[in-house]
Order: sequence, then structure tokens, then C-alpha cells
Amino acid sequence: MDLDKWISQVRGGEYLPEAAIKKLCRHVCNILCEESNVQTVSTPVIVCGDIHGQFYDLLKLFETGGEVDDGTKYIFLGDFVDRGHNSIEVLTLLLLLKARWPDRMTLLRGNHESRQVTTIYGFWDECHKKYGGTEVWRCCTEVFDCLSIAALVDCKVFCVHGGLSPTLRTIDQIRSIHRKTEIPHEGSFSDLMWSDPDEQVDDWTRSPRGAGWVFGARITKSFNHNNNLDLICRAHQLVQRGYKYHFKGKYIVTVWSAPNYCYRCGNLASILRLNEPLQHEFQVFRETSNQFSYDDLERPSYFL
Repeated sequence: MDLDKWISQVRGGEYLPEAAIKKLCRHVCNILCEESNVQTVSTPVIVCGDIHGQFYDLLKLFETGGEVDDGTKYIFLGDFVDRGHNSIEVLTLLLLLKARWPDRMTLLRGNHESRQVTTIYGFWDECHKKYGGTEVWRCCTEVFDCLSIAALVDCKVFCVHGGLSPTLRTIDQIRSIHRKTEIPHEGSFSDLMWSDPDEQVDDWTRSPRGAGWVFGARITKSFNHNNNLDLICRAHQLVQRGYKYHFKGKYIVTVWSAPNYCYRCGNLASILRLNEPLQHEFQVFRETSNQFSYDDLERPSYFL
């Protein structure tokens, strides 16, 4: 595989031939399968939220935070695909960077890295349109099954796509989850992908999303205390300023990295730079003016 050539092609707006992307998927699966459910990462590192197929905004993200080939390390919190016009390009570039510099790219699973969700919200359609069938989509979903569930930065910052689960008190319990499967409809794995913090509740409440839970400050403080954490960093929710601390103690934060989400929400995006010794610095950016679209496919109107 000529990874540098492929990276250059994809960054130029092309997508790889079917044989190449299948080969890439197999290679990255082998890398990911050697990684833990909870990947250990050291600072300095940049944490990124949802991308959702907004490829040219992903390029701006790297321009803002620093290029991987220059040594910058990243954690992506999932939801790479669906909703935006260029999910293939987003996912391909992230997989190429993972293949080229595996120790600099930590890719976590989000609720959209799922067969069921991607058949509804755009990625399946895009694969079918660009490749004339579903084989590329199938290969990509096999990669989804290999993605790590969470990351732990300097043993102090817990990174996950969604939130917490009433069945999980410790990070060690997450390490024992069988992750190489489709995200289940319920249970601890599903909760980590789908749950949200909420200032209006203190305990556990069933989520209006139809999966996962809503949890409050007491639950968050308890999980952080049990695991000796300073901060939970998660994505999953659109926030207009690009990031949001949910409770007064600033012990859980949402990072959102898709500016002007769905090309109409008008929101800012952010990345979170974690420096030694765990200093937090948000970098906020707006959408790029270059938003090439292969087609304006109809999407169901939900904003998960």
C-alpha cells in the first residue's frame, strides 16, 4: 500500500478505488484489533468530537490543530460518518492516517458507527452511489466493529462518545465488554454510545433518544471519584459554541467538531488540546467555504 500517495489523493477530494479501500480496511482492522477497549494515551493530544461526513471541515480541523505528519496526536470520539456529503472521504482519510501513524491516531466508536444507523442516515447511500454496491459499506462496518470504546489520557481524562451507564461503576468494567460486534440496542455498550449529561436531572432517566440514559451531576461526580478522574470528555450532542461544560464543577465537557452542522445549524466547532500537565485549551473554528457535494441526498431530520 502506498499510504502517502493515497493520503494525497484523498486530501485532494478523490476517493480510493474499491480494491484499495477494501485493502485499507483489512489493514486497519488488524491494527485496531490489537488495541484495548480503553486505549491509554499520553499528553499532549487533541480531542475531537463528531465530524459527520463534513470532509472539508475535517481538513480545516487539521489546519487548526496541526497535521498528523508533523507529530500532532489526535483522539476522535466517533461519529465520523452520516449526515454530511462526504463520509467516504472523511472515513478514508482517518483510516489512512491511522494506518500511516497508528500511535498518533486514536479512533473511538460512536453511535453512528453502526450498520443499522448508517443504513438510514446517509453512509450506506453514499457508498452505494460512489461504488455502485454495498461491498465498501460492508468492509467499513467491519472496521467499526474493531474500534475502541474509550480512551484514557494520563489516567485522568476519560474520553468516550456518548456518556455513562448505570451498569458501569469503573473503567475496568469497560475493558471486559465484547466490542467486536454491532452496537446492541441496550446494555452498557449501548449506553456508552448513546447517553447524555443533563443539568435538569441528578440520577438516571431514560433517554428521549430511544437508547441510552440521561444522567446528572451526582452520577458524573461519583464515576469520576471511583476512577480518580479529573474530566470526562465526550461528543454526541450539538452545542452551538463548539464545546460545553455541563455542570458547575467542570468535570464533564462536550466537544463538537462539525461546524455549521448539516450545513445549516450555524454552530461553531472546537477541538480540545490537552497539554502537560493536563492543561485544557479549546480551539474554536468555523466552517470552510468549500463544501463540495456529490449530491443532495434526502436525510431524515434528526440531530443525534
